[in-house]
Amino acid sequence: MAISFEVTKRSGRARRGILTTPHGAVQTPAFMPVGTRASVKGLHPPLLKEAGAKIILSNTFHLALRPGSKRIAELGGLHRFMGWDGPILTDSGGYQVFSLAKLRDVSEDGVAFSSPVDGQKLFLSPEKAVEVQEELGVDIAMALDELVTAGSALDGVKAAASRTTRWAERCAKAKRHEATSLFGIVQGGFSEELRENSASELAALGLPGYAAGGFSVGESKDDFRRMASFTAPLMPEEKPRYLMGVGTPLDLVDAASWGYDMFDCVLPTRNGRNGQLFTWSGVVVIKNAANSGDDSPLDSACSCWGCRNASRAYLHHLYRANDPTAVLLNSLHNLTFYFSLMAKIREAIAGGGLEALRGQVAMAYQKERGPEGPLAD
Repeated sequence: MAISFEVTKRSGRARRGILTTPHGAVQTPAFMPVGTRASVKGLHPPLLKEAGAKIILSNTFHLALRPGSKRIAELGGLHRFMGWDGPILTDSGGYQVFSLAKLRDVSEDGVAFSSPVDGQKLFLSPEKAVEVQEELGVDIAMALDELVTAGSALDGVKAAASRTTRWAERCAKAKRHEATSLFGIVQGGFSEELRENSASELAALGLPGYAAGGFSVGESKDDFRRMASFTAPLMPEEKPRYLMGVGTPLDLVDAASWGYDMFDCVLPTRNGRNGQLFTWSGVVVIKNAANSGDDSPLDSACSCWGCRNASRAYLHHLYRANDPTAVLLNSLHNLTFYFSLMAKIREAIAGGGLEALRGQVAMAYQKERGPEGPLAD
């Protein structure tokens, strides 16, 4: 098996561990920045490493369309193509089943897409999803899944969850390369019975890891918390557990306490581009006029270049001037904050202080909205 996972500390349901991959080891709980098209927008790999990134996420659907997985394979694989020597996980394209609902047709065979860019046709079957991800040469490939919007009829949710299991079985049979490990995705919407069935069926496949999918699809905060916390212990204890598409700082602390090990979300980079910066005192909207004459650092507790060398006034100026440097510094800061938060979560699990950390984060982010944001960034 190409990856291994070891739990080193526990605190309640929370786990601290080590995920070992062909391209290096990752301390968990871990956050993966989203680099949908082989790039985390605004940041090249040296800056990602400076922020603290150890593993990143890219997207099968988008890379299959442009430049194409065979082209990337000819150029040495995704790691070499983008100049990133750490682990890479790729989403299978299942999220686009949800986000591109008007541009796709789902059948038992797979999903027929029309490109949102130029109308190019792409048929993504479970076998094709695995083939593309193995051509990319990634460390972790996700099985093709079908997720549905919150509020969908129960019959539709049940059908999608059952199809996800059948697709995962086909993905497992299609795997050819030992260096790429396949994760299954638990679906079932917001039905406990369907989630239990999905997790049980997928666990029987004996995959190297498992994810909880079907969140950030328009559900309420209460529904998210109820079902995400319910789903975590349904997945095998000895395997890494990945909560897809989540989340806010408070989401991450809570989800770690429920027993998840891996996370991804576009919030730090997307919100950075929009001038919303995460700090240990809450969100700072840097475009606001109150920052125009403020000579203090954005966050004195942050180690990023901007917080060490620039003022809020300067960051405000860059954003208002529409200078691309703002995208770089804001994204670098937000990711540095997220990785610092993950380090504190790991320390809290080891030292028994997770509840205190949650209180600190809740104090700063008690007005958070629910889970939001597509995988594509």
